[in-house]
Amino acid sequence: MDALITQMGQFIQTNQAWAGPIIFLMTFGESMLIIGILLPATVLLMMSGGLIGSGILPMLPPLVWGFSGAVLGDALSYWIGKWIGPRVLRMKVLKTHRHSVARAHLLCYRYGFLAVLLGRFLGPMRSLMPTVAGVMGMPEKKFQLANILSAFIWVPALLAPGYLTAISVDAAKHSRESLIYSGLGCAVLIGLAVLIWMTRSAHQDKRRRTTLRK
Repeated sequence: MDALITQMGQFIQTNQAWAGPIIFLMTFGESMLIIGILLPATVLLMMSGGLIGSGILPMLPPLVWGFSGAVLGDALSYWIGKWIGPRVLRMKVLKTHRHSVARAHLLCYRYGFLAVLLGRFLGPMRSLMPTVAGVMGMPEKKFQLANILSAFIWVPALLAPGYLTAISVDAAKHSRESLIYSGLGCAVLIGLAVLIWMTRSAHQDKRRRTTLRK
């Protein structure tokens, strides 16, 4: 999976027009029940943030595509839970994630809106919380508000590390270049000062010798 993510990152770098749709699919998949447990979209988003910070990708399209995928993925997971009911959480594929399902159920029961809002940031429960909320009958308006607010924070938060790293590297590069240029400038000025001093000294010695001869 890591190799696939790396290849997708390289594909985005060389095919920038596909960056938005690919980011949409990754955030959509990671927000979906079951798929989100297997799909590490966070890595690709961090890589995309680095491409944005280095100027290879524009900032707005990846944000919009990523936000749209995250919102739609959570919404669909919620509707699946609401339509199918509790039996969706008893699927065999979720057998190894019973603890996460139980924890999501408990958090949703205790905190409701806040659990959905923060659930997107809680790793394995990211794709479980919307379905659990649907199963438990959380009002859709309440769920969708938490869905939109969490996606609005989550996508930029995942892009930020790569973006800030690229900006820092670029700033450090420019700082090194500025330091080199400053050093060269100082060396030139010192050289000119020494040359002027030597010229003046030679001229004064010549005048002194001329005066003594007279």
